Amino acid sequence: MTGNTSHHRQMPTGRTTTARLLRLAPSLAGAEKGPGVGSPSGARSGSGTGPGRSGSGTGPGRRLRQLPGWRSIRGRVAVVLAVPTCLLLSLTGLGVADRAADWSAARDTVDQVGLLVRAQDLVRELQRERGLTNGLLGGAGKYRDDVDVQRARTDDVLAEVEAVLHEQSGDRPSAATTALEDALTPLDSLGITRDEVDAGSADRTRTLAFYTEAVTALIGAQSTRMPAGDHRITDGIQALQALARATEAVALERGSLNGVFAAGRFRAGEYLAFTEIRATRVAALDQYAELATPAQESELDAAFDTAAARRATAYEKRAEGGADGSTLSVDPSVWWSTMTTLVDDLHGVQRKVGEDVRAHAADAGSTATQQLGGFLALGALILAVATALAVLAARSITRPLSALADQADAVARSRLPAAVRRIQEAGPDDTGDLDEPVAPEPKEGGDEAPGSAREITRLAAALRNVERTAVGLAGEQAVLRRNTTESLASLGRRNQALLGRQLGLITTLESQELDPDALAELFELDHLATRMRRNAESLLVLAGAETPPRSWPGTVTMTEVVQSAVAEVEQYQRVQVPDLEQSRVRGHAVAEVSHLLAELVENALVFSPPAQPVEIYGWRDTGEYCLAIVDHGIGMSDEQLARANARLSGRESFLITSAGSAARAGGTLGHYVVGRLAARLGAHVELRRSQGPGTTAYVALPAAIVQRPDQQPAASAPAPG
Repeated sequence: MTGNTSHHRQMPTGRTTTARLLRLAPSLAGAEKGPGVGSPSGARSGSGTGPGRSGSGTGPGRRLRQLPGWRSIRGRVAVVLAVPTCLLLSLTGLGVADRAADWSAARDTVDQVGLLVRAQDLVRELQRERGLTNGLLGGAGKYRDDVDVQRARTDDVLAEVEAVLHEQSGDRPSAATTALEDALTPLDSLGITRDEVDAGSADRTRTLAFYTEAVTALIGAQSTRMPAGDHRITDGIQALQALARATEAVALERGSLNGVFAAGRFRAGEYLAFTEIRATRVAALDQYAELATPAQESELDAAFDTAAARRATAYEKRAEGGADGSTLSVDPSVWWSTMTTLVDDLHGVQRKVGEDVRAHAADAGSTATQQLGGFLALGALILAVATALAVLAARSITRPLSALADQADAVARSRLPAAVRRIQEAGPDDTGDLDEPVAPEPKEGGDEAPGSAREITRLAAALRNVERTAVGLAGEQAVLRRNTTESLASLGRRNQALLGRQLGLITTLESQELDPDALAELFELDHLATRMRRNAESLLVLAGAETPPRSWPGTVTMTEVVQSAVAEVEQYQRVQVPDLEQSRVRGHAVAEVSHLLAELVENALVFSPPAQPVEIYGWRDTGEYCLAIVDHGIGMSDEQLARANARLSGRESFLITSAGSAARAGGTLGHYVVGRLAARLGAHVELRRSQGPGTTAYVALPAAIVQRPDQQPAASAPAPG
């Protein structure tokens, strides 16, 4: 004990308050729960551990930013499975994009083929108007009414085509719609040409060329590259284009010869144009034969095998005979009707080919839609399977680990401490507990949980080995502590017996010695032996000996108990007892109370300045008797007081001490002795700061071991010596 206290003249006035403070449990709660400190000597040596010694709780691992979810097993499994899943989904996405492009192309093809078929209707009407107009300009006035009717039909079809173009062009027109819009540009002069024909100022050749240019532009719009990648669709579109050129050649031939037959002969250059038209038709039909399907070829052959086609061929041969400019006697209306039938048949074949192309495009779109759905389903399946695998893998790992962690936590919190406590409390003959398992053994050949991995099973086995090792070490420590305690008790008893004999011999010598100097030396030897006897008794106390080494019948006065305690310290001359209220201590507790006070007094003498006295005060407070041992040292810190009071409370064992305080354990044995004695007596001992500098040790003795002076015992016990 270190420290000072207030002057002894102030102590009597605060006796009652101080005694009551001893019984205030809340004032001790902080000291009992706080961390222990070193002995008072630690204040001089500067040893001890402060709060700064503990880990800060922060390290490089907490400062590093890790991947999201990487701190858990579930997150790591998800990350590991996410990489191949993303790659598979990327490949699936490419397939989805490709199928989506095919579906979009097929849909556009269906729309644009329908548009081109509609454009062929316009071509057909222009071809009819061209032929009738050419016949009218050739001199066949009977075509006047037919021309007017045909113009109305041409205008109606032209309006329908323009409406469809406007509907399909939208914000992003396709190449086919743009080409068709450009092909309609020559028709801007259609009204002017018609007016010239009606006024009789139109030239037959120039008018024929105008209509031919417009029709050629519309047919050329079909040559625009279509967005379909299916070769059947591509071949069908090209076959449709070749058939359109062949039909145009037949229609052009119809219109050209209609004028020739109306005029009765070929004019300059018209026969050459006639032969070029026939050559164009042959070339277009040959290309169609290469691209068309057998069914489409049969349709075309059927169109050229009709009676009208055969009559048209006969008229063509008669026209060949007029190559020299001779008169041709062919009725233009018969020629017109015959060729119109052939042209209509060819247009019918065109429609069938167009429908075939649209059907192929629709099939391609349906196939692309199915494949697109298949790829989307595959992507969803991949994602679902990856998610399921991640969940199952994580659960197969985390569930056994969670169960293992719960079991390890239960072992650490309850089963292992209980086993250690049971082993430590076992008697010398109780050896069965050393072999009792802490945790149940797993079933033979089984895992900790169904489906557990071998690594988890090995971890569980390792934890069981740790448990067995811990129990084994606890058993060894219990045996070691038991042997140590028994050795200390045996040593204490031997020393006590020898010191008792020594004190008896010294007492005999003192009674026989007459020389004052020799007698004084014997008194010093007696005092030294008394101190040695107290140390031997301390060994018995630390060893847990239940039977007190000394006891007296009856009661002993508090003054005699205090004097006995002072007589057992080295510098007893510095001890002062300025105020001690009288009371009596029961004989069975006299030795232990004297021993407790001696330890506290000696501690106060050691850790106070040599010139300063140590004062002892005593007073009654209701049923208790309170003692205050005051020194005038440098005092103790809050942490040191907390650790010292923990030792004085008897909650700590001197055999179990932390590594940081192991070196100071020897200097605090007195605290452990006081704690053991206080626990036996039911007393309360506490170190506190005094009102001034220094420290005061308060002792509250229970009413069971003290009695008032007016309660005289049946027989007084002799003073302890």
